[in-house]
Amino acid sequence: MNSLQKFLPKYSIALAVVFIATLFFLITKGNTVDIEAGEVTYAELVQAIYGTGFVEADAVANLSAEYSGTVSYVGALEGQHVSAGQKILEFNSPLPSLTVRQARAAFAEQQALMKDNSLQSIRKHNLFREGAISRQEVDDAEKNRIQAEELLQQKAFLVKMREDDLKKLTVRSPFSGMLTLQNVKKGDYVNAGTLVARVVDTSSYLVSVEVDELDIPKIRNGQAATVAFDAYPEKRLSAVVSRIVPQTDRTTKTSKIYLTFVKPVGNIQAGMTATANIIYNTRQRALLVGKSSVFEENHKSYVWKIDNGQLKKQLIRQGASDMTFIEVLQGLKKGDKIVLAPDKSLREGLDVKIIAARKS
Repeated sequence: MNSLQKFLPKYSIALAVVFIATLFFLITKGNTVDIEAGEVTYAELVQAIYGTGFVEADAVANLSAEYSGTVSYVGALEGQHVSAGQKILEFNSPLPSLTVRQARAAFAEQQALMKDNSLQSIRKHNLFREGAISRQEVDDAEKNRIQAEELLQQKAFLVKMREDDLKKLTVRSPFSGMLTLQNVKKGDYVNAGTLVARVVDTSSYLVSVEVDELDIPKIRNGQAATVAFDAYPEKRLSAVVSRIVPQTDRTTKTSKIYLTFVKPVGNIQAGMTATANIIYNTRQRALLVGKSSVFEENHKSYVWKIDNGQLKKQLIRQGASDMTFIEVLQGLKKGDKIVLAPDKSLREGLDVKIIAARKS
């Protein structure tokens, strides 16, 4: 019993020491927080409008059959390159050939009539000079000659029209490009008006994007843009605004903008999905902080500033911003350290232990 009494005071003292040490640790630990911090600095701020859309060809020719007929010749297949004027398809159709023959026959008949009327007019003039006929007969002969000449011109024009119609049995490429549609083969019968070929000028691609109507006042022709494709996410291509369609869709509340590439682009196709950032303002030297650093209280903007190793809630006045950064017009200066991603548990006066920022 005596030994137990001697042991208890020593045991109580040990517990008290542990308690005090633990309490001191919790108090001091509770006033220190690990923080990922960044330094406020000057940098370029680029403000841009985001839009999504698709690749389109600036020149597209949809070619249809002018007459019903049977395919007699195939000069190019879908996916092949064609030159300007190259024959793609040719049809056999009896009607155009028949109308050409009829027009030529009518022209030859009128030509003979014209020749006869001309001879009659000359003969009448000779007889009139000899006093054998009246002036009226001469005038009638001349009138017949003029009418025959006018009809001959009409017949010649009709022959030209029918010959032009005959040329429509041949489908030719209006410009150099890629044949993106051609789904008929030799021997197929095609009705008039059927789409038989599509030629796309692959050297003049552009991008059409939909932009929110609220952003339209900021966009002008000639503004620079950066374009990316879902198919090539690592590529960034330079473009400029070339057309602004003055019409807002009532359902989507967006307007269409056309972008033209600064340099020719290879390995893209019409219909590819694209995203674009249209640059409308650039500030060369702006004091920037990340958007994730700023928080709102009572409609005011703050950051957690690290001042002499402690947290200080710093009121700031915002300026311009982009998708990542905010310009600070008042409240901070270059070199100030701020919390990168504050949470709600932070409070003013906490001691700070700065740790390395995690890689995003």
